[in-house]
Amino acid sequence: MSASLETLTARLLDAARKAGAEAADALAISGTSLSIDLRQGALEQAERSESTEIALRVLMGGRQACVSASDLSDRTITTLAERAVAMAREAPHDPTVGLADPSQLAKDWDLAALDLADSSPEPTAQALEQDCRALESAALSRKGITQVETSAGYSAHSIQLALTNGFSGGYSRTSRSMSAVAFTGSGTQMERDWSGESRTYQSDLPAAAGTGTLAADRALARAGATKPKTGTYPVLFDERVAASLIGHLLSAINGAAIARGASWLRDALGTQVLPATLSVIEDPHRPRIGGSRPFDAEGLPTARRAIVENGILTGWTLDLGTARKLGMQSTANATRGTTSPPQPSTTNIDLTQGSATLQDLIRDMGTGLYVTSMIGSTINPTTGDYSRGAAGFWVVNGEISHPVNECTIAGNLRDMLLRLVPANDARAHLSTRVPSCLIDGMTLAGS
Repeated sequence: MSASLETLTARLLDAARKAGAEAADALAISGTSLSIDLRQGALEQAERSESTEIALRVLMGGRQACVSASDLSDRTITTLAERAVAMAREAPHDPTVGLADPSQLAKDWDLAALDLADSSPEPTAQALEQDCRALESAALSRKGITQVETSAGYSAHSIQLALTNGFSGGYSRTSRSMSAVAFTGSGTQMERDWSGESRTYQSDLPAAAGTGTLAADRALARAGATKPKTGTYPVLFDERVAASLIGHLLSAINGAAIARGASWLRDALGTQVLPATLSVIEDPHRPRIGGSRPFDAEGLPTARRAIVENGILTGWTLDLGTARKLGMQSTANATRGTTSPPQPSTTNIDLTQGSATLQDLIRDMGTGLYVTSMIGSTINPTTGDYSRGAAGFWVVNGEISHPVNECTIAGNLRDMLLRLVPANDARAHLSTRVPSCLIDGMTLAGS
């Protein structure tokens, strides 16, 4: 961690104390990002940014305020602290606001084991453009593709967190990515699909040609899509979209929602929410994964935990504030940006994989909908009622028949999740690893 970020957070805390803050935390983030976009063979956008941002949260007798800036001068830092203290004095009182006890803080961590930052040189704009053109060339090599949009990007960020309770720590992370969107047909008959890849290490990124070809093949497969018939059918969520199902579960067990009583799982702690063969594991220590981190935004040590174990919901996702509201202990899940106080959020997630392949589930579902993309979302956070626009493929007698679009699938998440049947196709490099999942019956609105 660069000394400059450590110095910045120390200056912020010192200014907060001098301004009269009872307690404070300081965040400093520096980063570089580079992106290239091509559209129909022409350079559409090229951006590069470098920035350092600072943020300060001050606490005054159960009140708090957050301020941020990109000017790093002593005058700005002093003014920032004074304004934060003044704002905190006028903020609503919340008895759950406060820093961690020093005994709770992370003290030792192994950044080398997490391996979050690629030490190889930043790629040039020309290198990113070459990726874009390789993506485009591969996609256009497929007959029937009429248009391609490609992107490639790189980012590197360093983060330093310091608190008046004695915590100070930081880490860096990098990311290299590329994606392609391919189009086929025209007018009302136009269809599109995409493919993309992202890795922490540039050397781990697959070849661009394969990604471009996959985007094209996916788009071509959707040509001639029609509306399916209305009814109740099995629905198979492709691995690309299945993670959204577990995302709804994670939103429902977020401590902020539970504390408000605004969750369809608010009374489900210790009860079955998934089939008994399935678990949901959070592991913030997976190497070379973008969601990994050694400590949370309140300086607490992160750890692997079972959120759902053998189908049973074992706990909420908590930061210090929501834990205090619920009379529990933080699960070290605090996250924050430069403009807001900490709030709970999960990191790397794994749903237990099944033994069946995707093709096995297609065969076993009989006649129904295989969903590969979704648009829109109507999720009732209190009842779990679920409704989303979907597109994909119609399956007849266990075989893919033809592409479909412009339909809506509906159900209730509590019932849907209890009937999940997972495949074994989750991609190992993703932060959220959820395989394709079959639900044996959902309401489908089509033609």
